[in-house]
Amino acid sequence: MNLDLPKHIYLIGIGGIGMSALARYFNAKGKNVCGYDKAQSTLCKQLENEGIKIHYNDGVENIPQIIQNATYNEILVIYTPAIPKQNIELNFFSDKGFKLYKRAEVLGMISKQSYTIAVAGTHGKTTTSAILAHILQNAGKQTTAFLGGISKNYNTNLLLAEKGNILIVEADEYDRSFLQLQPDIAIITSVDVDHLDIYKNKEDLHVAFKQFVSQIKQKGVLLVEESIAIDFPVPEAGAKLSYSASTKADYYAENIKVKAGKMIFDMTALNIMPGMTCEKKQEDLELILPGVHNVSNAVAAAAAACYLGLSCEDVIQGLSTFEGIKRRFDVHINNKNLAYVDDYAHHPKEVSSTIIAAKQLFPDREITVIFQPHLFSRTQDFAHDFAESLSLANQLILLDIYPARELPIEGVNAKMLLDLCTNPKKETCSKEELLRVLEQEKLDVLLTLGAGDIDTLVEPIKHLLN
Repeated sequence: MNLDLPKHIYLIGIGGIGMSALARYFNAKGKNVCGYDKAQSTLCKQLENEGIKIHYNDGVENIPQIIQNATYNEILVIYTPAIPKQNIELNFFSDKGFKLYKRAEVLGMISKQSYTIAVAGTHGKTTTSAILAHILQNAGKQTTAFLGGISKNYNTNLLLAEKGNILIVEADEYDRSFLQLQPDIAIITSVDVDHLDIYKNKEDLHVAFKQFVSQIKQKGVLLVEESIAIDFPVPEAGAKLSYSASTKADYYAENIKVKAGKMIFDMTALNIMPGMTCEKKQEDLELILPGVHNVSNAVAAAAAACYLGLSCEDVIQGLSTFEGIKRRFDVHINNKNLAYVDDYAHHPKEVSSTIIAAKQLFPDREITVIFQPHLFSRTQDFAHDFAESLSLANQLILLDIYPARELPIEGVNAKMLLDLCTNPKKETCSKEELLRVLEQEKLDVLLTLGAGDIDTLVEPIKHLLN
């Protein structure tokens, strides 16, 4: 489909982080954008304030009449895989014989018109993309970026360039979505087993990542985290470079320390390609996000920026002024008596990284974790890994599993996971009970973790604690 032709854009599941960015993109292009979602989230409210019409009850009668009457050539219908197959509106357009496009397909079509930097990996995509987008934007290099989170620098998940053709996208492995992309530069941050509802096993996941790498354009560049034990091919007539925050690589960080709530580190470039303007070593780089994993993300973004011709000064300035992403180690309260951090962590590796980062930032303090498991299948598949990660906290409060697109699995629940955890103090709790439970607790450092709707509790928790 020619994306310039449709008058109307209709999004089913418009409130998701990826779908909302597409809504904003087409709205900025002057299209008539509207859609459906099951709940009026904060993102949905923002879209409505931007002039996008949204309804929250699934039914043909709720679809605007102009959309119902639109012909095939007049409308682009986009849906998210999180939408159940029995969705009435989805089936309405399907029964009319319309081609329905997944979000990833549309993103792939947009990327074909641009010089594309795709950030892939089971963790770290959003942070790396947002850091790189900010470095470029801060240096005056206009960039269009579809982000998987809300950048605090710009208060949006979409950056839209008025000129230039650089595009930054997150290459999502879920549902093999990233295979819709043919990037000029690809960054791979991590490849940990996940989405076992899609992939049969680790090997199947690795095959998909290899296929993604094989789609890098001729003369393109692959930047891959050094510890990933996959033999990725070198792009045709291009280059494969490594990066790390824990060992030597083509680009690596060392002398990492925490100072005044920031990560301070040196970055060394062992392999500077022709045309790159960066120097071999830069000292005392600053990043507001805690944790070695975030330093690794910063090194990846810095390496990509160097490859695009930015100077060391541009990189240093971009990193030091990066304000972070909402729900990525998002510090809401921080004083000597209490700290409160919210994070999107929903995989065992992410949970571990976030708790360890909190321990680095708040040494010798008691850490309480409130965790909302995401998906019955993921909880079942990684129960022992989750237990090991969550047991790093001094105290654990487990909320009910957020089902998203899934039906319950017998025997898989919060109590099952809690029984595997070894925290000195632990309990399950419903969302509705949580504030009453917290009223009785003497908290030191509090973390809320999860990818479901735990974010709706952030403001009530802040209100309670302040």
